[in-house]
Amino acid sequence: MINSEGTRLGTEAARRLARSGLYEFEPGLTDAEFTRIEREYGFEFADDHRAFLAAGLPVNTPPEDGQTWSRPWPEWRDGDRDSLRRQLDWPVEGVLLDVEHNGFWYEGWGERPADAATALGTARHHLAEAPALVPVYAHRYLPAGRGHFGHPVLSMWQTDIIYYGLDLVDYLHKEFDEVRGEVDAHWKPRATAPFWRDLL
Repeated sequence: MINSEGTRLGTEAARRLARSGLYEFEPGLTDAEFTRIEREYGFEFADDHRAFLAAGLPVNTPPEDGQTWSRPWPEWRDGDRDSLRRQLDWPVEGVLLDVEHNGFWYEGWGERPADAATALGTARHHLAEAPALVPVYAHRYLPAGRGHFGHPVLSMWQTDIIYYGLDLVDYLHKEFDEVRGEVDAHWKPRATAPFWRDLL
């Protein structure tokens, strides 16, 4: 069952983005579409993320020169499956890249194996146990999980992970209302997703 506060947050986030006038919207995802997506990709949307996508799907605009992501809004309805899978795999693959090339090792995994291939395999095994993260926009993510809502939005770039919003509504305000850097004393996000919160 979807939590009413999660629904309120997601709906308000959709309203905020619509008010920005930056994007057009397709009709939101239906229950049948959510079921198909969650079954195919092996996760469940958090309640606020689900409500956001049910209110309307933001449509990608042609990329600007130098833009890192050509299609930053995940195209859940009819997007390229390989592209969606890459976007879903982005957080884990980023950590593995740092394990392989930049000497990263998470202390909770125990002692790092001396052999590089074994270290990478060990990291991959542990990362399979970490909570799934679901893309909101480009490399901004929310933890997966029905019955959950109000998580901070995380910006994921390998093991360089930062908060990008107290929750989905605050994130959209910071990402699209051009107020980045304007943080008041009450802005104290707290990630709850195991493993990922330790990298912040």
